Amino acid sequence: MTRPVFHLALTGLFLALPLGALPQAPQQVPTGEVNRYSELIHNVIINQKASETDLDQFERVQRVESRRTPGERDPAEVKVWRIFPTGTGVDRIPFSPDGKPPAPQTYRSDLEKLEKYLAWVIQEGAAQKEAYDKADRRRKERFNLIDATQQAFIFTPEGTETRAGRTLLRFGIVPNPAYRPTSRLTTLFRKVQGTVWIDEQTSQLAKVEGVITADVSLALFLAKVYKGSHFMQERYEIAPGIWEPTFEQYDFDGRKYLIPFSVHERTFYSGYKRVGPPKEALGVVRAELSKLPTEPGTR
Repeated sequence: MTRPVFHLALTGLFLALPLGALPQAPQQVPTGEVNRYSELIHNVIINQKASETDLDQFERVQRVESRRTPGERDPAEVKVWRIFPTGTGVDRIPFSPDGKPPAPQTYRSDLEKLEKYLAWVIQEGAAQKEAYDKADRRRKERFNLIDATQQAFIFTPEGTETRAGRTLLRFGIVPNPAYRPTSRLTTLFRKVQGTVWIDEQTSQLAKVEGVITADVSLALFLAKVYKGSHFMQERYEIAPGIWEPTFEQYDFDGRKYLIPFSVHERTFYSGYKRVGPPKEALGVVRAELSKLPTEPGTR
């Protein structure tokens, strides 16, 4: 199932939701704590932007389990991809549901297509510049959305939790009634609330949960996501100083036109490996191709 536009919009919304909310803490929180939290969130913003930039140089394996209902035990469908960064986006090579590459010749063909694109994208030209400019615009839009949350939400400290021996600070977040949206997407901030967990030692986002508190209209009101739709993401350190998603769960219900839809997905990310910018990544792909068998009758 290809994710519809409204699904992507809400995904971006939930991922940005906690990252810039400057603390407007209750009066019972000491001033010193308010200042500490303000600095903490400022550092989270910096780290989150760095995390997204770092992700452009890491390949990983994505496993998506789709269910008909949130409580269904076994997935109705499983899809697995090798996600490979290309400098202007990502290439998705389909794997089998058990996480293995496809048949050797199919896999070689997929890698050769990736090699061809990487060889193209490192060249200088008008088409390449346009591709990079488009990627830069997407990143800028994403960062602007993160920055907007500085005014869009109020968060309240709710204590600490321990995960894998590390201390996480937990904050509840709700819309700031004084916030004035600056775009169509930021208007959605008024209809979500959630909880975030921040690794105290590194000021990294460790977990986020968000829920829609009122029906949300999208795609020029042709689609609607219903109240109660939920998103959760967990993040871990996948390389020294680099935190990336390892698990996501989406439970969205709504309608597109007059047709009801239901999206219940659990996504797992594993096998993170740095491949570098496109020029370095091209070398990684070529090295892998050199180890694969060629087609019968060729050398």
